[in-house]
Amino acid sequence: MVVLACGGAILLITLGIRQSFGLFLWPICTDRGWGRETVSIALALQNLMWGFAQPFAGALADRFGAGKVFIAGGIAYAGGLVTMALAQTPLEFGLGTGALIGLAQSCAGFGVVLGVVGKSFPEKSRSWALGAAGAGGSFGQFAMLPGAQGLIGSLGWSTALLAFAVLALAIVPLGVAMARAAQRAQVAEAVGSGFESMRAALSRFGRHPGFWMVSAGVFVCGFQTAFMMNHLPAYLLDRGLSAVDGMTALTLIGAFNIVGSYVAGWLGGFWSKRLVLAVIYAARAVGIVAFILLPISTWSLWIFSALMGAAWLGTIPVSNALLAQVLGARYLATLFSLVFVAHQVGSFLGVWIGGAVFDATGSYGVIWWTAAALGVIAALVCLPIDERPATGALVRA
Repeated sequence: MVVLACGGAILLITLGIRQSFGLFLWPICTDRGWGRETVSIALALQNLMWGFAQPFAGALADRFGAGKVFIAGGIAYAGGLVTMALAQTPLEFGLGTGALIGLAQSCAGFGVVLGVVGKSFPEKSRSWALGAAGAGGSFGQFAMLPGAQGLIGSLGWSTALLAFAVLALAIVPLGVAMARAAQRAQVAEAVGSGFESMRAALSRFGRHPGFWMVSAGVFVCGFQTAFMMNHLPAYLLDRGLSAVDGMTALTLIGAFNIVGSYVAGWLGGFWSKRLVLAVIYAARAVGIVAFILLPISTWSLWIFSALMGAAWLGTIPVSNALLAQVLGARYLATLFSLVFVAHQVGSFLGVWIGGAVFDATGSYGVIWWTAAALGVIAALVCLPIDERPATGALVRA
């Protein structure tokens, strides 16, 4: 349980801070005189850096242990937030927001945390454990957003980021404690007997269609969630609602995602994981279409936020558990980190194109419809995934 508690706490911090960045978009642009695309591209680069650095962080965690990786993540996160707060130019802002925080997320985000959790629990309880850890990240969004809005309103956005930098340093002791507990808890079938090299495992992953189908799904997940998390507050301001409405919407998403992530992981323990994923992606598509077609109001926003929250990040633990079931858990941190590259490429495009399209057209309409269409495609892609353990997998979950 130490592994689960520390993993949930790390995700609470890393994701809670990151998910609050949408609240900073409008005040940063106003204070610095930058267009939304300027801030959006920095946030988009963060997602891209996170994605491309993630496989290296996952491989290092699988090969040498996760403790040192978590330490690097905590230090990079704090440094990135300080740079972001003090930046006077778009280049400086991009360095802190994009490079440093993106690197930090790769070291202390989903890939490494869920890799450690997945290898610490047997197959029969792995999906539940991954969902419970993911719920910790969701609670971070729920808990951090009101605090972020309060700090921005009372102290300003720059001081709020400095306060978050202090909090990010807590990742270091939590990560060390988690890594030590995981060494004692890792189950035999996840650790394996050492008779498949990482190179052989990587080759096997790339040859399996399920690897690419799950990757396609998480690409859509990244596009949708990053666009909404970073642009929804500004979209609501454009439609005549308030900054408090934006904060409330993101908070509701986080609150309902606590339950959604846990339930998704629990369902994945005894129901078809590919069907769980298909239902989640389809539910997102339905919710987005309804939101953009119906008149916007406080009530419609709350209903939309609740539905999105329930279907928000439940894809992550279920995808992780599905990969472990099909391809084995020996190199799970590396495996999911590779898949997560697709998630972050989608996140990059969702954040960047959202800002670019708005600056060019004055509207987010095209992106909303694109997000809905991608949800339908992701649901269809997940349906044919073969959930049987892959033939030739030398180390099975």
